[in-house]
Amino acid sequence: MKILAGNSNRPLAEAIAAYLNLPMTKASVRRFSDMEVFVEIHENVRGQDVFVIQSTSFPTNDNLMELLVCIDALKRASARRITAVIPYFGYARQDRKPGPRTPISAKLVANLVTVAGANRVLTLDLHAGQIQGFFDIPTDNLFAAPVMVGDIKARFGDERLMIVSPDVGGVVRARAVAKRVDGDLAIVDKRRERAGESEVMNIIGDVEGRNCILVDDIVDSAGTLCNAAEALMKAGAARVSAYVTHGVLSGGAVARVSASRLDNLVITDSIQATEAVRLCHNIRRISIAPLIAEAMRRINDESSVSSLFD
Repeated sequence: MKILAGNSNRPLAEAIAAYLNLPMTKASVRRFSDMEVFVEIHENVRGQDVFVIQSTSFPTNDNLMELLVCIDALKRASARRITAVIPYFGYARQDRKPGPRTPISAKLVANLVTVAGANRVLTLDLHAGQIQGFFDIPTDNLFAAPVMVGDIKARFGDERLMIVSPDVGGVVRARAVAKRVDGDLAIVDKRRERAGESEVMNIIGDVEGRNCILVDDIVDSAGTLCNAAEALMKAGAARVSAYVTHGVLSGGAVARVSASRLDNLVITDSIQATEAVRLCHNIRRISIAPLIAEAMRRINDESSVSSLFD
């Protein structure tokens, strides 16, 4: 078993390697002067089970191309099996046609990864579960919920919590967390006028005097989360926190979170944190390295991955 890392999230790859007590595969993943990606593997991988760890986060296209070139290099070096470990799968929000003459880019990226030579994919909290079906190779979609639930129990103890979905589409995810922490469920009903903007309409559930925790898979502009937190506080919530798997946090998102009514925004390290994220007083990070490492070990051993979530 070997671990190869691209440049998108080296700290996560190093944490996974440390958990598995394995050295990182020696390789150069660099750019030519015209920004073409070049990969050179400096050790023998013939007949090996190789895991390529690369989030396709910002800059999305560069990191995606790095992943594809790494896979091609391994295929041509006769690796026995190549698993693309993509903690954050970019383009996942383009999983359907929202209007005429628009692409389904998530399917295109799935095709690219497959054609490049990956034998299987390991990812975390896909934006839409059906993206698993876009791949023609085995795909394991891990859930960050157990990691989040552990942190929630450690932070809030036996307190009766109100788990809140920031939109109707995330109800299944929020319900799963509510069940594990023995909490109640509320839903924020919102209307999105245009991409990147959201307007909270009303709250389904009684949040008066409750400690509310918003649960979602991606925080990008943070408009939805901050509006939801504001609406919950106006509805009488005692305080509001948020647990989100992927902290994209683009543009002015960090400043928005810092100035919001959120006590804490907890994100995982599926995307490497920027300096602004690290310095923000109410953003905290938890690691999903042990979860991904354990899934990789089980894939290598040909044992059950789903039992991680039993």
